[in-house]
Amino acid sequence: MDRDTASTAPAAPRIRLLGRGGCHLCDEARAVVDAVARETGQPFVELDVDDHPDLLDAYSDLVPVVFVDGVEQGYWRIDAARVRSALAARR
Repeated sequence: MDRDTASTAPAAPRIRLLGRGGCHLCDEARAVVDAVARETGQPFVELDVDDHPDLLDAYSDLVPVVFVDGVEQGYWRIDAARVRSALAARR
């Protein structure tokens, strides 16, 4: 890949939400993360742990889990202020 291509490639989302279907805490976390993402202009990606064996082994009992820039910011009950703070701190 040349420099021009690398500089124009979209960055990976800074926010990652791990969850699973049928999880009410995941639904709540998704709403929190979506609100923070909209406020800050940062997209997020959501992964279903049940579709990723490596994530399932590590996080099955903790979902939902939120990461900012690869650093875990919380699990079960997600705090919007903590996610915002992590986004601001890592610019």
